[in-house]
Amino acid sequence: MSTTTMGAVAAHFGRDIDRTLAKLPGIIDQARERGVDLLVLPDATIGGYLHDMYHPADEPLPPAVDLDGPEVAAVRQMARDMVVCFGIAERAQEGGAEVRYNTAVCVHGDGLLGVHRKVHLPLGESQAYRPGTGFDAFDTPVGRLGMLIDFDKTFPESARSIALDGAQIIACLSAWPASVTDRSDRLRNDRQAHLFDLYDCARAAENQLYVVSSNQTGVLGGLRFLGQAKVVDPAGEIIAKTWAKGGLAVATADVAADVARARRTMNHLRDRVENAYNLTRPAPSRSPG
Repeated sequence: MSTTTMGAVAAHFGRDIDRTLAKLPGIIDQARERGVDLLVLPDATIGGYLHDMYHPADEPLPPAVDLDGPEVAAVRQMARDMVVCFGIAERAQEGGAEVRYNTAVCVHGDGLLGVHRKVHLPLGESQAYRPGTGFDAFDTPVGRLGMLIDFDKTFPESARSIALDGAQIIACLSAWPASVTDRSDRLRNDRQAHLFDLYDCARAAENQLYVVSSNQTGVLGGLRFLGQAKVVDPAGEIIAKTWAKGGLAVATADVAADVARARRTMNHLRDRVENAYNLTRPAPSRSPG
């Protein structure tokens, strides 16, 4: 039996990159002491997230870094034999112009393993970032893995695309805030807190794989983040979880065996009826009034 220990982080990461790079060794060392093989840090680990979801361009944007820059290299050196996923605001050059993406990076001491650029940009996020263009899995020392960034997990097609590409684990990195339109006195009762957990469990159960879900905590600008990092098994059951405060959710499993067992009789990927689905039909327009 070959087991993998998965860790999902709930923590606050702000705009000060030097402070973050000084904070990360403690988090990674704590995970290493607990035997973690795969560590999933939140979206916007390096540089922090937006201050406002509706008009982000009215505020200073998070500092952007290069994929081959010293910040990513520093985390890779910290990772050593661990697989570490973390979020950045990526600076890129396209057509002679500088653009930025909300990006998830997966590293190991041996190098850069995978990159995912957030595809689904909610509310005003498109003022700050360009959208990515797809969902792919990639090979790592802990098996075949895919990544999503917060709002991506709202769409079943995102996780399904990764599962069809052979992933047995999905790392979902989030900077997922509490509701900004219907605030609750307690985070655990917040509407977005319910959806955050619901999507994690649904994506795992639909695709019969593991979901390792991280999130930011605390307050940044006008946003209050939920925490609720977790590991979800192929049956959609939460097997390790933090709450609203910072923490590390850890679970150990024989990932390949558990995924195979979940799919032995009812295999959701095998039993699809592709010709019955219409994925290109336009969404219905809003009814008058």
